[in-house]
Amino acid sequence: MKRLLDIAGALCGLAVTGPFMALAALLVWLQDFHSPLYIPWRVARGGGRFRMFKLRSMVIRADATGVSSTAGDDRRITRLGHVIRRFKLDELPQLFNVLIGDMSLVGPRPNVESEVRAYTPQERHLLDARPGITDMASIAFADESDVLRGSADPDLAYNQLIRPWKSRLGLLYVSHASVGLDLQLLGLTALTLVNRRSALDRLEKLVASLGAAPEVCAAAGRKGTLVPHPPPGMSQVVGVDLGAAKAP
Repeated sequence: MKRLLDIAGALCGLAVTGPFMALAALLVWLQDFHSPLYIPWRVARGGGRFRMFKLRSMVIRADATGVSSTAGDDRRITRLGHVIRRFKLDELPQLFNVLIGDMSLVGPRPNVESEVRAYTPQERHLLDARPGITDMASIAFADESDVLRGSADPDLAYNQLIRPWKSRLGLLYVSHASVGLDLQLLGLTALTLVNRRSALDRLEKLVASLGAAPEVCAAAGRKGTLVPHPPPGMSQVVGVDLGAAKAP
């Protein structure tokens, strides 16, 4: 049933967004006459690899810097790229990944191999589900680039401030995955585009209804300031070497 929802949703999504995607791709190409697509490797369900399609929002060979996380003030983002990221247009080509079967409409966001290698045994259960275009963490941290803005080390800031809650929300989804939950999250994703605060409040209630701990509910609703926290399965906050925390 989930696969049927994915196929139907992807086809409808492509029919509606296809013209916007084509226009955005043309504008990206015109800015520097390089491919408008960025097709990086990502880790698939079960630990394999697949190529994920994205509209390019950065300069050519931006990934050569070795920095995985992207802050809002990252100099690698092009002027047009800021607009593309603001409206999540860079994610639209992933509808093709959904049709192929590499991704789902809803599921934990796929990560690069270096981030997956740093997973705790508990976090590796994120690979039990097919990665998705959106999920609880995508809604809660739609402003990820703004959270990382001004950071001297975006990867470290990501691991200390965002990864702990992103992983917990992803694991919560994996343990409660259903078509009904997918439909709720798709609705909240759409609501985020027009009323982010309302979407966060509803997400917090949804997470609470699934039995999440109070601190996870607060993170889902983005209540309070984000502070460094250990990822699931670790007893310490991730250190500067991104591996300083040890499992208990």
